[in-house]
Amino acid sequence: MQQHKQLVVILETAIIAAFAMALTYIPHTTGVSAIELNYGLIPIAVLAMRRGLVPAAWAGVVWGILDLILRGIGGGSVLNPLQGILEYPIAFTLVGLMGLTFASFQKAVRGSEKVKASGYAFAGIIIGTFAKYFILFIAGVVFWGAYAPKGTNVWVYSLIVNGGSALFSTVLTIVVVVLLTVAPQLFVAKDGKSFSTKAA
Repeated sequence: MQQHKQLVVILETAIIAAFAMALTYIPHTTGVSAIELNYGLIPIAVLAMRRGLVPAAWAGVVWGILDLILRGIGGGSVLNPLQGILEYPIAFTLVGLMGLTFASFQKAVRGSEKVKASGYAFAGIIIGTFAKYFILFIAGVVFWGAYAPKGTNVWVYSLIVNGGSALFSTVLTIVVVVLLTVAPQLFVAKDGKSFSTKAA
């Protein structure tokens, strides 16, 4: 029975990673050069609130590797192995930190405290997206500084591009996930299986 539950979590994680990757192919440029909406953060956030930090982190790993192979290398977004690993598997894994508020979120959802649940989801999403885009911000300075418009400070350039992407993507993810809390069954796994600490 335990193995069955673990298999269910693994399957959910794989499906979410594939879904996040599929969403990447939806046009997501905001109109400002290099600033993008990252729709894939939404299913990862749902998984983080449903299963916890570890499954969300694993989904991020898989998503990052898929994005690296399918879009990064072919799209010319990989300058060298270090930059590729940093901006894809590592940065995407950190999205799993959304699951840090999993236990409190679960307690609120199971107690039908929708406002509290929304607040914990909000906090988790902020943490996960900040971690991802902080890595991208640093990588933008170190690896992409040469591509900044002439006369533009590389730190400012990276902050505008990655900060803008982080802001738009975070707001979108928070809005969608908070709206989804009206359907608590989406976040409560029937098997109760997770890889996080129990709610207090």
